[in-house]
Amino acid sequence: MPTIAAYLGAALFEIAGCFAFWGWVRLGKPVWWLLPGLISLSLFAWLLTLVESAAAGRAFAAYGGIYIAASLGWLWVVEDLRPDRWDVTGGLICLAGAAVILAAPR
Repeated sequence: MPTIAAYLGAALFEIAGCFAFWGWVRLGKPVWWLLPGLISLSLFAWLLTLVESAAAGRAFAAYGGIYIAASLGWLWVVEDLRPDRWDVTGGLICLAGAAVILAAPR
């Protein structure tokens, strides 16, 4: 459970941090949006260090599926755009891949 919590927190902070930059560049938000964005991205990186894994690359690879699913949640909740069937199908495929990486007997 701590791994899933770290991944979910990391996804939230990464998406929020990247969205701050997106807002500044693409939506015309003020430059001060970058400060919370940088803080969010720092928290994202720190949370990934809490994942129990002997290899950073494996932890990051498994996180990718979580990130994609969380991004679709952000699309729906924050940007008010409902994911379509292709978004959901792709997200489920990615989550399945993350589960294989996380649950493989090593």
